[in-house]
Amino acid sequence: MTKVFLRKKIANRIANGHPWIYGNEIEKISGEVTGGDIVDVFFADGKFAGSGYINQKSQIAVRLLTRKKEEINEAFFYKSISDAWQYRKKIGYIENCRLVFGEADELPALIIDKFNDFFVIQTLSLGIDRWKPAIVKALQGIFNPKGIYERNDVPVRELEGLEQQKGFLSAPFDTNIIINENGLQFYVDIENGQKTGYFLDQCDNRRAIKNIVKDAEVLGAFTYTGTFEIHAAHYGAKQVLGLDISANAVEQANKNAKLNGLENICKFEAVNAFDALKNFTKEERKYDVVMLDPPAFTKSREHIDKAVSGYKEINLRGMKLLRNGGFLVTSSCTNLVSPDLFLHTIEAAAKDAKKKLRQVIFRAQASDHPIVWGLENTNYLKFLIVEVTDR
Repeated sequence: MTKVFLRKKIANRIANGHPWIYGNEIEKISGEVTGGDIVDVFFADGKFAGSGYINQKSQIAVRLLTRKKEEINEAFFYKSISDAWQYRKKIGYIENCRLVFGEADELPALIIDKFNDFFVIQTLSLGIDRWKPAIVKALQGIFNPKGIYERNDVPVRELEGLEQQKGFLSAPFDTNIIINENGLQFYVDIENGQKTGYFLDQCDNRRAIKNIVKDAEVLGAFTYTGTFEIHAAHYGAKQVLGLDISANAVEQANKNAKLNGLENICKFEAVNAFDALKNFTKEERKYDVVMLDPPAFTKSREHIDKAVSGYKEINLRGMKLLRNGGFLVTSSCTNLVSPDLFLHTIEAAAKDAKKKLRQVIFRAQASDHPIVWGLENTNYLKFLIVEVTDR
């Protein structure tokens, strides 16, 4: 086994449980190195730090899979995925869930989403991609699924020297499926939908709007396939308008509304949400609830300021579109914008809009995407509901 020895002067991050080892934290490597291979890692004093896979072409040179002296093999992945499933069942996620959430489940760079009997996999680094056959075998052994699909059409793989690709990892199946969520049904396009086909991380948060939308006129921006808006209609909203720049997403949103018998309450328009919010403000439109669920405005630290400006702008517009005492429902889905920075940005928007806020709820993603303290990339979603009143 190739051995990796760490420098003396490194952060306590690794000793405290973080699985990432950067190239500049390595003192020396003993043995041959082939990208994707499993290596043993040792601290400078010779103590065992763990085992993981190496890729010297990546900024993250080693990602640790275990802190124990154990063999990494098919049985290891079977047990790890089985443990992840037992955890989800314990906290109540059975039909649909993020079965494996990368580092939070001690399987770095692996994402597995469970849509009832169908599974979608992302292997986002060279080391975990090598174990894809073992991962598929484990899923087949634990679940006997109806289908497994690979959604590795993501640019981050190229940083690991991997190609973007997608396709079946089981016998082919119809990739347009229907799932149940909170008493509603939604179409999921496993093959062509965003990310793995559906945003499971907002499942619990969509329930949180139940009381504030009753008998309300609701505006939703960056609606994607209409899940928040359809929940609003289901929970008793009088009228719901959803906006998204993607015509395909709007078409899917309308299909979802019809699937749930809510097409007379929900209306979706394919427009630029930024422009629409600005125009609606000029037109002095008013709503009881405004919901904002934008994509991540940045994927790099260099553009955080620009992202914060974007969040401030849309939330300021959203507040101005609310009737006095209305509710703003707003999210941010990048870990690069911290919870404190997000709240500060909303506060700044309220100040500029001359509004007063009263927090109803502030929380993160659904619990099947567990947050591990010390692993900041696992704490990425911010979800906030505030009451907005005039000063």
